[in-house]
Amino acid sequence: MMRPDPDVALDLHDIQGNIIKAYNREEYVTARYVLYEVKDGAAGRAFLGKLLPYVTTAAPWSRESETRDANPKPDVTLNIGFTFEGLEAMELPSASLLTFPEEFVSGMLARREILGDDGKSAPEHWDPVWRKAIHMLVFLNGPGRPHEAVLAEHYDKLAALAAEFEPSVVCLDGHRGADGTSLAYQGASALYDKNGGITSKEHFGYSDGISNPFFKGTGANPNNVVGGGKVTRESSDTVEGWEPLETGEFLLGYKDEAYEYPEAPKPPLLGRNGTYMVFRKLHENVGSFEDYLEEAGREFDGGKEALAAKFVGRWRNGAPLATFPTAEAADGVAKRWNDAYIRLEKAKAGSDEAELRAASEQYAAVRRELVAFDYDKDLAGGRCPVGAHVRRVNPRGSLEFGRTGAFATRGALTNRRRILRRGLPYGATPEPKSDGGEHGNIVMMMGASIRRQFEFVQQQWINYGNDFKLGNDKDPLLGNHSDGPDSIDGRMTIESEPGSHKAPFLCSGIPRFVETRGGGYFFIPSMTALRMISDAIVDPT
Repeated sequence: MMRPDPDVALDLHDIQGNIIKAYNREEYVTARYVLYEVKDGAAGRAFLGKLLPYVTTAAPWSRESETRDANPKPDVTLNIGFTFEGLEAMELPSASLLTFPEEFVSGMLARREILGDDGKSAPEHWDPVWRKAIHMLVFLNGPGRPHEAVLAEHYDKLAALAAEFEPSVVCLDGHRGADGTSLAYQGASALYDKNGGITSKEHFGYSDGISNPFFKGTGANPNNVVGGGKVTRESSDTVEGWEPLETGEFLLGYKDEAYEYPEAPKPPLLGRNGTYMVFRKLHENVGSFEDYLEEAGREFDGGKEALAAKFVGRWRNGAPLATFPTAEAADGVAKRWNDAYIRLEKAKAGSDEAELRAASEQYAAVRRELVAFDYDKDLAGGRCPVGAHVRRVNPRGSLEFGRTGAFATRGALTNRRRILRRGLPYGATPEPKSDGGEHGNIVMMMGASIRRQFEFVQQQWINYGNDFKLGNDKDPLLGNHSDGPDSIDGRMTIESEPGSHKAPFLCSGIPRFVETRGGGYFFIPSMTALRMISDAIVDPT
């Protein structure tokens, strides 16, 4: 079995930008997601052809001082995805359609039992648009305050362009608005603090998007391999102890962590540099969450905020429990993080190269404190509970349960389940906090295999606990807990420190804090594949 080459050269001009770039970190903190039905293949392909010049790629953006032939940063980004039914509607050859994986062909609605979308998360409670014939998704990301109008202007241009192809291409309405109205797009936006500053928070109050998988060939800051890559058998206390993940975990056409090429559609040019994306609209029951923390926190040592940290595995300011077990320690690193960020932003705006290097080094050092951790010294969960949310979705090698050298690669069980995560909050949290209204997260998860990555994590690690020796206990935050006070599966055990002689703290009656309000499975083609689809030249032979 051949190992992959250590370096992977990616054609970033051929890859859609939302795969490689986290747009919210590039100041694109508002979004509109628009769904279409294609009733005539020729019209759908013509519409796609009109959009192609505006599609944002993963190529690095140039600075204003660079040549006119460089790649300027757009005012608004645009990207495109298709459902399987959408590829059918675009009249791809049957021989190509038959090469797509079963879960993508079936779609999210048909896989709802695997995903645990039952009770209040069942499809009958989804936004009406997600029960329609969805073929195409167009993502628009733009700047935040005070420049939100830029995104609105680009959306209007998109709507005018789509109107040229009606009724053969139809923009689908049925996204629920805050006042119960039916909208033609799903909006999203970063949340703001009381002074009008952009935050990284979501509606439950946790800092989000602190790290994402780091894989070969992206050209991203190499420091991001710490916490984003995979831990090697070398010491995880040094940068040298981290390696990038294999590209094939996230992009089709490259070798993955098994040193194999992931299943991909044919012909090869149709799949290469593309990926699959899971789109989920998740409503957050903020009132129930705060009420539960308030009540259970009265009995928990450390109170409400310590319990909130135990649920997630991070304090609400983002500090991981595995490294910062006390609120004081968490507050300290949060202050250092904020100070380092302010210093770096000032240095970027100045012209002192030495100060910029020093600020960058300081920022990287503090970031490392937030992301470069594992559970090797906390296998029993005394600091971070074994069932905490972040530990479930990325066990960081802890599923070896202390067996040194159990696998050739540390975290081999985890590395095949890593998922790129994108998205933004939507709606406004009501005051006083309640479950009512429209507020939550738009979550987009990308990887080379929906089944092996997203569906496995959702089914086995979020809605089931056996891999963590927790039986049927679910993720306390995202688990599909049964409704009602008599729920027998809304449980979480918060382990005590080994040798402390303190009894574990048992949470029961945990309600469903997060409800699915819609979603689908999408294929995100490369630029080459988009042109092939538009020109009707997909040839599986």
